[in-house]
Amino acid sequence: MSLPRPAVYAIDGVVPVIDPTAFVHPSAVLIGDVVIGPNCYVGPCASLRGDFGRIILEAGSNVQDNCTMHAFPGHDAIIEVDGHVGHGAVLHGCVVKRGALVGMNVVVMDGAVIGEQAIVAAMAFVKAGFIVPPRALAAGLPAKVMRELSAQEIAWKAEGTREYQRLSERSLATMVACEALTAEEPNRPRVDAGTVQPLHRTKGG
Repeated sequence: MSLPRPAVYAIDGVVPVIDPTAFVHPSAVLIGDVVIGPNCYVGPCASLRGDFGRIILEAGSNVQDNCTMHAFPGHDAIIEVDGHVGHGAVLHGCVVKRGALVGMNVVVMDGAVIGEQAIVAAMAFVKAGFIVPPRALAAGLPAKVMRELSAQEIAWKAEGTREYQRLSERSLATMVACEALTAEEPNRPRVDAGTVQPLHRTKGG
């Protein structure tokens, strides 16, 4: 069975835009002034509400499961090219710059800027107006700049983002609605998940 279409709603005559090469999961919700660029990935149960400000995902960016993007009236929430937003994050009227990563369950508030190739560690709270410099690691409640990222960490992030871009392609090509099996079959195949590893393994931890 083919996948149902995602829940897409116009408001005030403004209709969401989804590039044909992007994948938006059917359980995601897009409202109003939302623009999804090429080769983006929007995961299950993500909510992108463009009913006050514009929501923009630039080329190759991803917003994973259960993420929320929103903004105050007249302000935008933007993820630039190759931006990467982990499961459960909340982005409100902020900018995630090119190649940056926002970790799982992070909250990024209005006017905050996550610099190019920066990483915000999981569970952090980024205060309104806070600026994370390019290629820096921020963490904590509230988030503080901890240190500069290593070349290895930046490369690891880029590899993970490429896998999400490939996931968009895989999902468009092979994901279908189906009935669950009642038992595991012999020699059960694995999904084509690539080779990216958790950072602690990459660093030899």
